[in-house]
Amino acid sequence: MDRTSTEDMSLGARWKLAWRVFMDGAYARRLVTAEAAERELKDSAPVVAVTPPVPAPVPAPAPPVAAALPPERLHASALTMLAALQREGRLVDFLQQEVTGFSDADVAAAARVVHAGCRRVLQQGLDLEPAVREPEGSSMSVPAGFDAQRIRLTGNVAGQPPFRGTLRHPGWVVRGIRFPAVSEALDPRVLAAAEVELS
Repeated sequence: MDRTSTEDMSLGARWKLAWRVFMDGAYARRLVTAEAAERELKDSAPVVAVTPPVPAPVPAPAPPVAAALPPERLHASALTMLAALQREGRLVDFLQQEVTGFSDADVAAAARVVHAGCRRVLQQGLDLEPAVREPEGSSMSVPAGFDAQRIRLTGNVAGQPPFRGTLRHPGWVVRGIRFPAVSEALDPRVLAAAEVELS
């Protein structure tokens, strides 16, 4: 029986109900049975856990927009490397020179100087290793899932890997870098200063 309904009943109505329960056993039995059923229903009802609402995630503040770097600062490391190749091997001089009018012997002599200086820069600043550790000209297998940055397929490329081919060049990978940081005080656009000999 719903207790809330009896709480709103007047005193007279409750006396009348009590008298009927007292005088009518069948009615009293029905009330007790109904109350027991109600209690059993409440006991067997699943407990519903009330979870507090999850607050909406607060978006992280957007990082401050940095001023766009000028190209010479954005590419300062590449320009510094080119400056080192010019300083040690005169690479820019060699590449900017029109060599079609020179003999093969003159070009070869200049190339020796460029080669020695540029090689020195690479050895001082970079640790290099082959992308593939096989000798040039050897037959090799290229498996499925190969790294397309380390292995470039040429020739008659058809079908699906694994492929079989001849290694034409082992490639190069940088495994260590020892170049110094680029100073903000230097203008990286200056690959080589003009040289003025005073008399």
